[in-house]
Amino acid sequence: MVTVRTLVLSVVVLLAVVLVLPTVRAYVNQTDELRALRTELADAQAERDGLEAELERWDDRAYVERQARDRLNFVMPGERPWRVLDPETVVDDVDPQTGRPISDGPVQGYADGTPWYQAMWESVQVAGRQPAGTGTEGSGTGENG
Repeated sequence: MVTVRTLVLSVVVLLAVVLVLPTVRAYVNQTDELRALRTELADAQAERDGLEAELERWDDRAYVERQARDRLNFVMPGERPWRVLDPETVVDDVDPQTGRPISDGPVQGYADGTPWYQAMWESVQVAGRQPAGTGTEGSGTGENG
């Protein structure tokens, strides 16, 4: 049997749950929102710190010169600029100054497994050789005499 006392107590507990539940739900939602806002604030502060550090780098003359060279291809007076072209985009096989066909030259290609130091040493040896046709006839150091 259900007594009046149990019935009144159940109604009071039900009423308390109905009144407290929205408050607890609002508290949980606001706590989550506060946590998200704090994370967003920390991210914004980190971004601000990074931007301030970048702004301070622009006060350094060497940094500004390096950026001008890298981004805008600027050179200092007296320097000679060189532009390396991608070999895939160069289609001319004729030297524009001499009109002769361009050859690959004395440097040979290397296999994929060739160590870098061996390829570099062979390149140094090729660069040290005299070009064909120049000879050493008049120098007195030739092998013929």
